[in-house]
Amino acid sequence: MSSTILDKIEYLVLLVAGFATRSNVSEAEAYRYLSRYGALAMCDKHYGIMHTLSLDENIQTLQAYCQKKGGTL
Repeated sequence: MSSTILDKIEYLVLLVAGFATRSNVSEAEAYRYLSRYGALAMCDKHYGIMHTLSLDENIQTLQAYCQKKGGTL
């Protein structure tokens, strides 16, 4: 596996864990929620920009993105 793919995977895991902590849910629940509302696909698509921003800012963005798609966390 290339280092770019591994970097992307590590960053997505970090985002899911941070989102889970902020939302007071398990990491598995956070993963399912983010996946259901398309946030993980958005992160994959925009990784080049997102990884340069703060983790807190990205978690807020994920929360807002999911809420726009009908999420309630």
